[in-house]
Formats: sequence, C-alpha cells, structure tokens
Amino acid sequence: MAARDGDGWIECACGSKHWGKHGAAGLLIIRDGAIFLQHRAPWVHNGDTWGIPGGARDSHESIIDGAMREAVEETGINPADLQAVHTFTDDHNGWSYSTVIALANENLEGHELNDESHEVRWVKFDDVTRLPLHPSFAKTWPQVRTIIDELEAIA
Repeated sequence: MAARDGDGWIECACGSKHWGKHGAAGLLIIRDGAIFLQHRAPWVHNGDTWGIPGGARDSHESIIDGAMREAVEETGINPADLQAVHTFTDDHNGWSYSTVIALANENLEGHELNDESHEVRWVKFDDVTRLPLHPSFAKTWPQVRTIIDELEAIA
C-alpha cells in the first residue's frame, strides 16, 4: 500500500484553506432518482452538514481512485457495485475538488463506518436542497444536478 501523503491543509489562490495537499475528490452515487449522502459529524470541518463521501487525494491516486477509496473508508460500499460515468471538477487554480458521478446497481449498500459521519441515506434529487448541505457541495450541486439530468436523458 502506498503512503498516505494527501492529508493536510493547503491555501489556494482563492484565499481559502482546503483539505487535501493534492486536491480532494468525492463520490456522488446515484440510483433510482436519488443520491447517496453522508451526514457529517459536528466535529469535522463544516460539520453537521450533508454531502458526498470524499476527502483528500494522495499524490499517486487518480481522481476516481481517490474518490472510491474515501467512499469505501467512510461508508463501506463495494466499488464493484458502481460504474463511474462522469467527473466534475471545481478548480480553484492551485487546488481542486473533483466529484465523480457513479451509477449504483441494486446491490450497493453503505453505512456509517466511523465517527466522521452520523448517518448515510438515499435522498431524492428534488429533496437534496432541503437538507443543510456542506457549503461547497451546496455551491456545486446545481451544476452537478444539470450533469445528472443530462446523463439520465441519454441513458
């Protein structure tokens, strides 16, 4: 197993501090008109909000590998039950967060694996904004939702 070298804060050109020395990635899992969301514990950065499982990428990881590893660590999902179909990157000119959109089959199950999350659940697309969302996820959700709608239109 390669060393974990991505954990840590970085200050980027936007003037904000971000988690992930080599950027970060998350997994937006969709099935049956819903996405798989994680309720973050109050003690984590931007805690007590909802978002997708994800975190810091290591220098040797691809975007998809980093997003999958983080989601497995946080929710115990089986990557064999997923098909990555699109990646959306929020580029901050020196740091980026990439959202990997993946389709889940009917076998996919996940749950809270550690104290970083209170709960995981499937949330219908139209109900996502009714939850208190992680600020960065809330900002990119409209763009990601458009991508999901386009992917579903061609499926």
